[in-house]
Amino acid sequence: MTRFPLGANPWIWHSPVGNTVLAEVLPRLAGWGFDCVELPLEQAGDWDPAAAAKLLDSTGLAPAAVIAVMPPDRNLVRTGPGTVRATQDYLRRCVDAAHAVAAPVVAGPVYTAVGRTWRMTAAERAAACAEWRENLAPVVGHARAAGVRIGVEPLNRYETALLNTVGQTLTALDGLDDSVVGVALDTYHQNIEERGLPGAVREAGSRIVHVQVCANDRGTPGADHLDWAGFLSALEMSGYRGALCIESFTAHNNTIAVAASVWRPLAPTQDGIATEGLAFLRRVLDSP
Repeated sequence: MTRFPLGANPWIWHSPVGNTVLAEVLPRLAGWGFDCVELPLEQAGDWDPAAAAKLLDSTGLAPAAVIAVMPPDRNLVRTGPGTVRATQDYLRRCVDAAHAVAAPVVAGPVYTAVGRTWRMTAAERAAACAEWRENLAPVVGHARAAGVRIGVEPLNRYETALLNTVGQTLTALDGLDDSVVGVALDTYHQNIEERGLPGAVREAGSRIVHVQVCANDRGTPGADHLDWAGFLSALEMSGYRGALCIESFTAHNNTIAVAASVWRPLAPTQDGIATEGLAFLRRVLDSP
């Protein structure tokens, strides 16, 4: 099977992620044998791109993606023009950071605030998606000029009302430049919303630009009931050759625990989520 680059997200241990956190976490990831790392950017300026680039170079880790974060004050749909402009500015800063560290993708739920839900008719959903495409378009143009792709991540029904499935996301993307904008998959959300992980991958196909992995409970990959062999085989068949990044969270950080609804430890240790997940993924990828 294809040996996808394997990465992890510093959110496993810390939030927010700044220069000090990166200086602590990246050497540990490299020492454990990871190939790459996700770089969350909760607020523009949380970490210095020049310093991050030097740290990546010194550890040998590749930058898999800059991860965009959508708190309550960031929205591109059903909101005022000031919020739209501020959200566009933030997403452009994410693109700039990705360009500066040579990350190929900015990924995340780049449409509405996480946790924002409302009921919609089919017509209202279509109108919301049209509004989103219009408001995202300037960011897409900025990303095109920077040589960075945007990965749009569908979230589960409890975290958004707009894009829950791959099918909804592909419909929403219609009309946006598919050389710049694609789908970011996350096994946690697909396990909730799709009838099967392999089918979701096949549906996304060539539009996949980034992939995050974790157990069905957001914990260690492999300590779960997910069809990993089917999922990874479908990814291989899709033509995707980017990174698989372990994304999980700590229950010991109030901000991130509340944002991600992590009310209990997801593994005996946070280090184990990374190291045991890495070992499991290597075994599956190396199997005949």
